[in-house]
Amino acid sequence: MTGAPAPHAGAGGPSGAPARPPLPGGALAPSGSLAGLAAKTGLLGLAAALALWAVFPLYAAGQWLGVGVVAAATALIFYVYLSRRAIPAKYLLPGTLLLVAFQIVPVVYTLSTSVTNYSDGHRGAKEQAVDQIEASSVVRTEDAAEYTLTVAARGPAATGELVFLLTAPDGTAYAGDAEGLTRLEGAEVGPTGRITEAPGYTVIPAGEANARSAEITKFAVPTGTGTGIRSSGFSSAYEGRSTRVYDAACDCVTDTETGRVYTADDERGAFVAGNGDRLAQGWQVNVGVANFTRFLTDPVTGTSFFGILAWNIAFAAVSTAGVFAVGLGVALTLHTPRRLAGRTAYRLLVVLPYAMPAFAMFLLWRSMFNTDFGLVNRLLGTDVDWFGEPWAARAAVLAINVWIGFPYMFLVATGALQSIPRELVQAARIDGAGAWQAFRSITLPLLMVAMAPILVATFAYNFNNFNAVWLTTAGGPFPPDNPMAGATDLLITYTYRLAFGVGGAQYGYAAALSVFIFLIVTLISLVSLRRSAALEEVHR
Repeated sequence: MTGAPAPHAGAGGPSGAPARPPLPGGALAPSGSLAGLAAKTGLLGLAAALALWAVFPLYAAGQWLGVGVVAAATALIFYVYLSRRAIPAKYLLPGTLLLVAFQIVPVVYTLSTSVTNYSDGHRGAKEQAVDQIEASSVVRTEDAAEYTLTVAARGPAATGELVFLLTAPDGTAYAGDAEGLTRLEGAEVGPTGRITEAPGYTVIPAGEANARSAEITKFAVPTGTGTGIRSSGFSSAYEGRSTRVYDAACDCVTDTETGRVYTADDERGAFVAGNGDRLAQGWQVNVGVANFTRFLTDPVTGTSFFGILAWNIAFAAVSTAGVFAVGLGVALTLHTPRRLAGRTAYRLLVVLPYAMPAFAMFLLWRSMFNTDFGLVNRLLGTDVDWFGEPWAARAAVLAINVWIGFPYMFLVATGALQSIPRELVQAARIDGAGAWQAFRSITLPLLMVAMAPILVATFAYNFNNFNAVWLTTAGGPFPPDNPMAGATDLLITYTYRLAFGVGGAQYGYAAALSVFIFLIVTLISLVSLRRSAALEEVHR
């Protein structure tokens, strides 16, 4: 019996996968180069190092969900890149992980924050609030221990978290923060006993300490039940006794000087007295939809919201239409088939506003619209109070925003125009179409195929264009009866003022308002993209 001929050694293995090509001597080529193997090993090692770097802080904080997510992502990376299968996943996985990390996770975190009372005074757990209440009420006693103080911060000196670097009378160095007192290793102590340098901390200079004096005066380091350390100036501190003491039996705080009792309210995350007074230090709790209903039912924000929303939509629409019209007009002018002397120089000059830092340009234009000595009034021979009248301020903001934004649209329109064959326009002109008719019937529809998604993105960007308003008018001018909502306020600037104004940072409230803005922009963008999808028929 004659069987089928044996397959050639290079025809493939039993699984049907293509075999490696034979070398001249009959040997098989290696499946990968040494450089490729080294690169894969290095990248997987980097992934493992990043996972360990992320896991330890999560483990120390008891964030088991975060630990599980990091472990699952790392296991997935190793499985995909060590497996000889899952070839498409090797290309899709990096982008998917980045999408999850930089898009989905921030959205989910914002949503989770919006249903909490996370704010100044409500940042941590209940135990931390109790420690801060006791530490902040410390008073000096006759036998109070004295420390040499160095005021420092974690991070930048002007904005970092405050830390007290302390030197005890026996020379031992400590670091004290809102969590408590820890032994400090590797610190450099000067001849006066003050710590001049410590690893991981930034010593705050005297000038910046003066700027944060109110914060330093209120800051206290809890050292135990009923005790804490507070500053006495910028160079010394003392450990004293708390006048407000927590009692776990009644879940309350008693002020030993006044006798007032503050009972824990777990729904609001605060200690509240019988007359309604509450202690400033609280803890983070879930408040459900309270942040959303607060914004909708508050009489001040409720009356301002729809007016600001209408102006916000108008600002984004007019800005988008303005940058499109100006950018396309300039692009068409410089796209003329006739020879234009200095065309390259003109294009460079047009792009200059886009090349400049936007924040600097906003500040420059703000000075140019100054009523008394601004360039605009001097050139026009007028004395318009541009930032004092509502409609003048709106016109100024729109003009500035269009000037700064049109070079980007010019670049996009120039690229789109160059992709349109000139023969189409020439054929229309030969058939008797005028210049405007040829542009409207041929050039513009072909342009919109490429530019419609960019216009939607431009609208979404301008809807939340914080810098354009905040750096020019700061939302003003404001009516006498409502100093919180200005004539040029966008929802994003209004949100910022409500959430981070005189009442302190209210992160949960700000997150709830951000969800409102997100839903509005998403709805408008979806409608715009659905309408722009009809332009695809131009290519069919």
